[in-house]
Amino acid sequence: MVVDGGPGGSASPARQQIAYFSMEIALSDAVPTYSGGLGVLAGDHVRAAADQGLAMVAVTLLYHEGYFDQELDGEGRQREHPARWSPGASLARLPCEVDVEIGGRRVRVGAWRAAVAGVTGEEVPVYLLDTRLPANEPEDQAITDRLYGGDEAMRLRQEIVLGQGGVALLEALGLEVGTYHMNEGHSALLALGLLSREEEPTDPAAWDAVRARCVFTTHTPVPAGHDRFDRHLVEELLGAEAWRLLDHHVPLPGGRLDMTELALAASRWSNAVSRRHREVAAAMFPGRRIRSITNGVHAATWVAGPMAHLFDRHVPGWRRHNATLRYVREIPLEEIAAAHAEAKALLVAEVERRAGTRFDPDALTLGIARRSTAYKRPDLVLADPARLGRLVEEVGPLQIVFAGKAHPKDGPGKELIRRIVAAARQLRGTLPVCFLEGYGMDLARLLCAGTDIWCNTPRPPYEASGTSGMKAALNGVPSLSILDGWWIEGHIEGVTGWSVGREPAPVGSAGAGQDDPSGDLAAADAADRADAASLYDKLSSSVGPLFYRHPDRFAEVRRHAIALNGSWFTTERMVREYWLAAYEVPGTGPPGPGPAPGGPG
Repeated sequence: MVVDGGPGGSASPARQQIAYFSMEIALSDAVPTYSGGLGVLAGDHVRAAADQGLAMVAVTLLYHEGYFDQELDGEGRQREHPARWSPGASLARLPCEVDVEIGGRRVRVGAWRAAVAGVTGEEVPVYLLDTRLPANEPEDQAITDRLYGGDEAMRLRQEIVLGQGGVALLEALGLEVGTYHMNEGHSALLALGLLSREEEPTDPAAWDAVRARCVFTTHTPVPAGHDRFDRHLVEELLGAEAWRLLDHHVPLPGGRLDMTELALAASRWSNAVSRRHREVAAAMFPGRRIRSITNGVHAATWVAGPMAHLFDRHVPGWRRHNATLRYVREIPLEEIAAAHAEAKALLVAEVERRAGTRFDPDALTLGIARRSTAYKRPDLVLADPARLGRLVEEVGPLQIVFAGKAHPKDGPGKELIRRIVAAARQLRGTLPVCFLEGYGMDLARLLCAGTDIWCNTPRPPYEASGTSGMKAALNGVPSLSILDGWWIEGHIEGVTGWSVGREPAPVGSAGAGQDDPSGDLAAADAADRADAASLYDKLSSSVGPLFYRHPDRFAEVRRHAIALNGSWFTTERMVREYWLAAYEVPGTGPPGPGPAPGGPG
């Protein structure tokens, strides 16, 4: 990432831009303005657009206190501290400021700029909006303090700044935008900003003009994860006229503004982030046409050093042409194993440095690192400590490394971390278990490359996609995961990894409804027990024996994970699909060339 103070980038204002809006974009750990998967996906999207030379700009918010820095006490209780960072050390402040109206007064919005450089030197500028300006009231300066912090009113204020402030900033910079891409519903108020610029905003033709310029991606299969604001709050912060204008074009059932419904209604194209998620999203929003583009990860960012050196020797050009990683199948197994051993040694050293826990570099190591929340069930593998003990006796040593933050207001998510830390004490002497604080991009690189198995056990169908397993696959780490999200598409039993639990039920059938995942506690407990039993069975009958008794065959699974999944589940492929299906803006030009012809070398 490079920074400078100019408004443009490699994408000239003379070309129609794709403007990518996201509440969070993960640029690096030095810019802690992201919380997890949504932000990391957004950062990878931008990096792939730069690689392919797309005329794109990105818009997000700058959070002076970041998401939060995580600290765990000896009992595993999470404490949150404001992130300590200086925007000026990583970003360049723009000389441009714009106004938005919030609560009947003008709020000044400034911006910072980062330029994300692609593999060929092309750049995508990222603008981070900032209200901590002397001209603003203290209440308004605080809008861009914390990601996902504060109450509903603060969330709506942030989304006004993102959507309407972002449109105003790009206009002030003189950028001609052909397509506005809303990454989740947080930025849906950009549609109101565009509508207000039409000559007759109440005319149906004006709404059609907005729809012609917008596309939308939904990521959240949990109903509670979609922002909804009551009419009185919308009228208080946006004004009664804004409510009437929205109500004129978009149904507002129950007197509430549903940001996802607004984004769907305002877009010419809408998509979910996996094939399975498309079914879930269609059931959540009946009557809306929702397609699917399965997520990917940015290969050059997530392939760890030891594996990257191996690819450089055998598959030169893989950073630009990710699909050529399919030729990894020609790399000798012993070289795959050696590269992984090097990555594992780095992780083992980091575990001891951070947690004081000694891991055995030769022991089967499971990685479980996701946002800590109830439906993701990160502690499922610890459901039966006695069974884990027998597994170690029967198969061989096992060790497990966890990481992940719980939202400050997610009590059950925090309790999960406490349970994991307690289980680690209970299992001491049987198998090492540790929980690493401060899960971010740098730690994710170590975990996804240095573990032997990536384990993801959400309660289906609430995994929209999941990209951590894709990062692991790029590094030759196969998944042992629930068949949900992307893993339904990437799973070949015993070839790219292993499944946990049952085949996915049709959406809307028993066990696959759209209620809150914690609603039916008896059914959830039964599902947890069944899935835990399946997980233990796969570890004892398939994964463990293959790892300890047939290392060459286990290395073949590593190689297949890279060649089949690592080569496909990339943001290079994903962004090309967006361009072909969703963007198609005159003047943007197609993405860079596809896979290089021929074999490696």
